[in-house]
Amino acid sequence: MPLEDLGRLILEKRGQKGIRAAAKEIGISHATLSRVERGFLPDLENYGKIRKWLGIEESTVHMPTNTSDIPQVHFRRKREVTADTAAALAQMIMAAQTAWRPDEEEEGG
Repeated sequence: MPLEDLGRLILEKRGQKGIRAAAKEIGISHATLSRVERGFLPDLENYGKIRKWLGIEESTVHMPTNTSDIPQVHFRRKREVTADTAAALAQMIMAAQTAWRPDEEEEGG
């Protein structure tokens, strides 16, 4: 299942159930659920909760094809994290991800 389908799958499962009720079942905020339904990707914690609610095995989810080669970073909005700190952390994570590429590891371990 492509990760891009997450919002559509949520909408299908939610059906006529209100967004607040579904979000409560999942254990996330209704604002987060609304964003994901509109196509935004959740952070890892919320992604896990949503995936579990949908009954989807992690191994069946595929990264978006249009961004698979681009390192991405997602931060929650928290007042304790300044824009400069978030940018520095994002740059560090992206550098580490670029330096370590599983597809470039030698075969056979």
